[in-house]
Amino acid sequence: MTDQTVLIIDDEPDIRELLEITLLRMGLDTVTAGDVQTALEKIEQYQPNLCLTDMKLPDGNGIDIVRYLQKNYPHTPVAVITAFGSMDTAVEALKAGAYDFVSKPVELPKLRDLVQTALKLSAGKKGPHAQADTASDDPHGSSILGDSPAMRQLKATIGKLARSQAPVYIHGESGSGKELVAHQIHLQGNRTKAPFIPVNCGAIPENLMESEFFGHKKGSFTGAVADKQGLFQAAHKGTLFLDEVADLPLTMQVKLLRAIQEGAVKPVGGLEEMPVDVRILSATHKSLEHEVAAGRFRQDLYYRLNVIKLKVPPLRERQEDILPLADFFLRKIAERWQMPPIRLSPAARSELESYVFPGNVRELENILERASTLCDNNTIQPDDLQLPAASITADAVASPLSTPAPISHAPGTTAEEPEGKKAKTEPEPLPAWNPVDEEAERDLILRALEQTRWNRTKAAEVLGMTFRQLRYRIQKYGLDEG
Repeated sequence: MTDQTVLIIDDEPDIRELLEITLLRMGLDTVTAGDVQTALEKIEQYQPNLCLTDMKLPDGNGIDIVRYLQKNYPHTPVAVITAFGSMDTAVEALKAGAYDFVSKPVELPKLRDLVQTALKLSAGKKGPHAQADTASDDPHGSSILGDSPAMRQLKATIGKLARSQAPVYIHGESGSGKELVAHQIHLQGNRTKAPFIPVNCGAIPENLMESEFFGHKKGSFTGAVADKQGLFQAAHKGTLFLDEVADLPLTMQVKLLRAIQEGAVKPVGGLEEMPVDVRILSATHKSLEHEVAAGRFRQDLYYRLNVIKLKVPPLRERQEDILPLADFFLRKIAERWQMPPIRLSPAARSELESYVFPGNVRELENILERASTLCDNNTIQPDDLQLPAASITADAVASPLSTPAPISHAPGTTAEEPEGKKAKTEPEPLPAWNPVDEEAERDLILRALEQTRWNRTKAAEVLGMTFRQLRYRIQKYGLDEG
């Protein structure tokens, strides 16, 4: 590495000297400052490729440096040096836009790794006019479709989060594209050449979870005929995406928390921990806050995962994206089926624009695939869409069955609609998803399937779970032939 400058900001001369010697041995140029004012002057003078700043400074703190760089030099990464155990301070710095943090006493091998990855991220992007990437000039941005204000904001936020190493909790309804968002954060960051490993936490049998996440040694249990790499090891130097993280049992949550805190995992049957370098992204369609309040999710793990929260807007909140998405899916269907272009009639386009899509983008794609099969002359009419006669209201969509009963309500309000507002033909609602045993779970799934006439996509929505989770449970209880 040559012609790369690192600004070291610390009010203790001994620490400045230690960091300076370490970086000089890596072939880097260094500049030092002992307070915020001097640091800002050095930033303007040298425009460094990376800043390392202590949190506590005589005339301010490291977050002042982070915010200044975010505003004026958005492509210059900042790593904050915090006191041992100051996790709240580290989280605050990450939320402000810090690239990463290092705890005192500084471990030099970890510092070298951090510096190397941060400099790769800022390579070729130096100066006040090197603005943050936008979706239009990003090579990966085209895979997230939509030009509504909500989507433009989402894409801009993804670009910012990609520059950080902070854990991100992605919240959104089923079918809104949480995994696609997680993949974009990975692709636009400095871990893009390493693996992106997605895992659906609700689809792994509980007795196999530890082996799946951490791997196992040969002979550690019946059927372990060879050593197996776990998901953490597979995602080393890359990103591990925990989809439907709210479905993890409490016993596994404890082990996951330790792995994240220690940056190491111990395979089942193993004697020593293995260090892993993994960025954690997580997602769920449930409210983790409610799950914590109900005692189903550990609060300490929640705070580890929810350093930065990113909301993915539902399709009903970006209606101007519906038709562009529909045209994209129809082109994809025509290419896959090797048939002439499929188009929507004006009436069908109007129907789609007025529908609220409780299943979001996934439901839109499924509706168009079905309509493409049923339509005549490659033109989709309103009847081909088979949308419900009485479209589900946005209020109903916003309160899916899976959402636990709120801990408290505003005065004079309840969780249910008044009796007078219910349609006479409305089927009896299913109880909240909280089965006490497997028999109760099987019965609830069966009732949901019968209520939706065995439409598995709709049954999964009614139950508040993903399609993959429902499919796993249908196979588990042998309901395929039901």
